[in-house]
Amino acid sequence: MSQQVRKRGKKSTTPIENSNNIIDETYLIKKKKVTIQDNTKENELKYYIVLSFITALAFYLRFTKLGTPDQVVFDEVHFGKFASYYLERTYFFDLHPPFAKLLIAFVGWLIGYTGKFKFDAIGDSYIENNVPYIAYRSLSAIQGTAIVPIMFMTMKTLGFQVPACLLASVIVCFDNAQVVDSRLILLDATLILSVALTMFSYCKFSTFRKQPFTQNWWTWLLATGVSLSCVISTKYVGVFTFFTIGLAVVHELWILLDYQKGLTLQDFSKHFLARLWALIVVPFIIYLFWFYLHFAILIKSGPGDAFMSSEFQETLLESPLAQNSKQVQYYDQITIQHKDTGSFLHSHDHVYPLRYEDGRISSNQQQVTCVDVDNAEQDPNNQWEIVPIKAEDDGKRGKEVNTNDIVRFKHVGTGGYLLTHDVASPLKPTNEEFTVVFDEKIESRYNETLFRLRLSVPGSSPKKQNQKKKVKTLATDLKILHMDTVVAMWTHDDELLPEWAFGQQEVSGNKKIQDKDNVWTFNKITNLDKSDPRSKYIPKEIKTMPFLKKWWQLQGLMFHHNNQLSSSHPFASQPDSWPLALSGVSFYNNNDTKKQIFFVGNVVGFWLEVCFLSIYIGIVLADQITRRRNYHLLSDKARSRLYNTLGFLFVGWSAHYFPFYLMNRQKFLHHYLPAHLIAALFSGGLAEFICSNNSRDAVNVNPNIKKFKMTLLVGLASLGIIWFFFYFGPITYGDTYLTPDEVKARQWLDIKLHYAK
Repeated sequence: MSQQVRKRGKKSTTPIENSNNIIDETYLIKKKKVTIQDNTKENELKYYIVLSFITALAFYLRFTKLGTPDQVVFDEVHFGKFASYYLERTYFFDLHPPFAKLLIAFVGWLIGYTGKFKFDAIGDSYIENNVPYIAYRSLSAIQGTAIVPIMFMTMKTLGFQVPACLLASVIVCFDNAQVVDSRLILLDATLILSVALTMFSYCKFSTFRKQPFTQNWWTWLLATGVSLSCVISTKYVGVFTFFTIGLAVVHELWILLDYQKGLTLQDFSKHFLARLWALIVVPFIIYLFWFYLHFAILIKSGPGDAFMSSEFQETLLESPLAQNSKQVQYYDQITIQHKDTGSFLHSHDHVYPLRYEDGRISSNQQQVTCVDVDNAEQDPNNQWEIVPIKAEDDGKRGKEVNTNDIVRFKHVGTGGYLLTHDVASPLKPTNEEFTVVFDEKIESRYNETLFRLRLSVPGSSPKKQNQKKKVKTLATDLKILHMDTVVAMWTHDDELLPEWAFGQQEVSGNKKIQDKDNVWTFNKITNLDKSDPRSKYIPKEIKTMPFLKKWWQLQGLMFHHNNQLSSSHPFASQPDSWPLALSGVSFYNNNDTKKQIFFVGNVVGFWLEVCFLSIYIGIVLADQITRRRNYHLLSDKARSRLYNTLGFLFVGWSAHYFPFYLMNRQKFLHHYLPAHLIAALFSGGLAEFICSNNSRDAVNVNPNIKKFKMTLLVGLASLGIIWFFFYFGPITYGDTYLTPDEVKARQWLDIKLHYAK
C-alpha cells in the first residue's frame, strides 16, 4: 500500500460527526454556487426532459387497458364496497383508517354515483351493474403515476445526477407489482404515494436546515408532517415511515445538542418544539380529522353496527333494513333465510328415498330442503314457529328471543319439529341429515330437536359470539347449532338434490361450525297481527356520543381485529420471500377466457435492489475495518454520501421491512412495496456512488469515465427491468390468453400460476 493512500497519525474528520443532515455538506455548498456546472440551466433542462419522459411512461403503463378486466378483482370487493357504504352513509367497520377509502368515495360522489352496487363477490360484472369502475381505478392510476416523478425529484434533491434519478424511477415505473396495485380499487397506491411524498418533503426540508425557521424551512417541515399523516391515515403500517423520519430527526437533534454548534438550550428547545409540532401534533390532528369526517358521513345503521357498543349504535339513524326489522318472540311464525345463497328453509310432505343412488340408506323421513323463491312467506312450507324448550314454555306469547337461547322449530306446513341426527345427508356423506319429526316420536327424540341460536360476528371472539342479544328479523346473523350432535345447519347451491326432492337445495349439519357460510337470518314474521305493537314503526330516539369517545372505541376495535388476522391464506407469505420476489398473489382468474392477473414483483428490479443493499453493507464493513487500521480510502465527501444520504435510505428500507418479522398476522407481498420504493431510491444512489471515484487521493479524473460507467450500468439494468415487465405483462394486465406452455415459462420458483396445464 502506497504512502499516498496510507496516512498514519492524521486525525480524520468523520462526516457523521460534522453533519447533522442526510445530505452531505459538500453538495449543499455546491448548491449555493451558481458557477458550478451541476446547477447550470443546461443541466437543469436535462433533469426535466428525463423527468417528463419517465412520467409519461408511468402514465401510459398505469392507464393503458385500465378497464380490463371489467369485473371485481381481489380486494376491490372490500374497498369498492366501503365506497358504496360511504355514498349511502351506511355505517361499516374496517381495519384500516379512513383516509384512502374517503378518497375513493369522493371520486364516486364527484361523478354522481349512488353506491347501489356493493361489490359482493370477485368476478361480478361492472358493465352489467353500471358501475363507474374506471373512474375509481383512475384514482389509483393517477397516484401510481405521481409516485414516479416524486421519486425522481427526491433523487435530484439529494444531489444525484440524472442517470441515478432515472434508474431509481425505472425500478418502480416498470415494477409489475407496483403497476398492478396502481390500477385497481385498492389502498396501496395512496399509501405508497404518501410514503414517497414524505421522503421527498423531508429531503427538501433538509436542504434548508441552515436557514432555520424561515418560510421554506417551515413549509417543507410541515409538508413532511402532512405527508406522514396521510401515510398513517391510510394504513397502520405507516408507523414505519414515522420511525424512519423519527430516526433522522433524533440524529439531527443530537448533532444540534452539541455545544460546538453554538446553540443555546433555548434555541435547541425551539428546534425540538418545532419538530414536535410539525411531525407529531399536526399529523395527529389531521389523522383525527379523517375519523371525524368518517363518523359525520356514516350516520345510518349498517353492517358495522355489530362491532360497536350499544351506546354507539344509539347514535345512528335506522336504515331501511332496521326500520323493517322486528323483535322476534316465541311462538312467532318466521321464514329462515340462508345468508350466503339467499334461499329459504323449507320442508314438504315427501320423504327421503330409502336408498340413495350410491346405495346408502337414509332415514326415509320427511325432507328438509332450501328453496329460492320470491314471497317465500306466502307458502306455509317455508314457515317455522319458534318454540321455547319445555323448561321455559309457559304457553304465553310476548317473550323475546335472544341469541344463545336454546329453541325448537315447528314446521307450520306439516306440524312436525325440525331435527338433525347421526344419519348421513344425501349429497354430503360427512354431514348430518335434517328432517322433521312428528308428535308420536317427539318425546323420545326431544333432545334431537333442540338448537342454540349463536350470534355470528365475523372474526369475533367466542365471548362475543356467546353474548345475549335480542334477535331481530333481517338484522341478526345467526348460526343454528344442534345441541345433541354439535353441528351447524348449512345449505349450499353448488349441487342440487335429484328429482325426488324437486331439484331443491340440500340442508345438512356441518361439523365445521366456524365456517362462514353457516349463517342464517330470520327473514320475516308471517303471523304478525296488526294489533301487535311490533307491526307499527316507531322511529328510535337518536342519541349523541362525544367524538373522542367514538374514536377511542373504534381505535381499540381496529387494533384488536388487526391482531386477530392470523388465519392461514393460500397466498400469504413470509418477509424472507419478499426481497427476491419469491412469492405472489393471485388477484384474478377467468376460467372461461383463461386470463389471469398475478401480483408479483419485477424479478430483475427486486434482485438488483438486493444486490445493491448487499454491496452497501460490504462497503460500510470494509470502510470500518480499514479505518480501524488507519487506512483512509474514501474521501470525506464520499463518506458523507455513504453514511448520511445512502445511510438514511438504507435505514428507511430496513424500518419498512424488518418489523414484519415480528408480526404474527397474515402477511402478503404488497406489504413490501413501501420498502421496495425506498430500496429503489437507494439503488439509484448507490449505483452513482459505485461509478464515481470516491478515493481520498483522486485527482484529475476524467468525468467521461464516470458518465460511461453510469450510463452502461443504468442502461443494462433498465433493459433487464423493462424486458421482464413486458414478458410478464399478460399476467400483470390480465388481458391476454397464454397457452399452458407460455404460463409454465413464467412460473418463478414457488409462484404457482393458473392454467399451467
